Amino acid sequence: MASLPKTHLVTYEEWLEMPESEGREEVVNGEIIPMPPAKKLHMAVLRRLVRALTQQLDEAHYEVNFGSYGLVIRTNPLTCREPDIAVFERAALITQNGYYHSAPQLAIEILSPSETRRMTAAKLRDYEAIGVPEAWVISPEAESIEVLRLEEDRLVTTAVLVDGMLRPRAFPQVEIDIAQIWPD
Repeated sequence: MASLPKTHLVTYEEWLEMPESEGREEVVNGEIIPMPPAKKLHMAVLRRLVRALTQQLDEAHYEVNFGSYGLVIRTNPLTCREPDIAVFERAALITQNGYYHSAPQLAIEILSPSETRRMTAAKLRDYEAIGVPEAWVISPEAESIEVLRLEEDRLVTTAVLVDGMLRPRAFPQVEIDIAQIWPD
């Protein structure tokens, strides 16, 4: 029986020596996984959320990241994720070798048509492993937001919202009108 060639798993040290990627990618258990470019609806939702967060959070105390950046989950085996949006409290932020090594206060995933529920669940397990206290899983197609909060070391769904206001637990001053997230 023929077998498939083995994929080379990259170590943290090898990864640090690699040139920066042209596109988005994640590393899961040493395997580099390219991510397709975001589609228009995904980007519209992303822009609206980033705008709402940056307008309401003091940049001196919080860092809102989106796009291509590295959130290191673990170095062995190397796992590095790229939440669509991550909000870090600057006082608790740890960076090393140019990458983020601390849990954001909020991680947001915007579902893409190519993303399976299993893929999203794996990302959420990685976020709970580093202690992300809150995550949102946003479905632009269903116009819904699943809010998960860390309870006893597990991210647990606390609400699925289709309207009303989003209020992140770590930033009670922030209010995001769900109706304003979706493009017209």
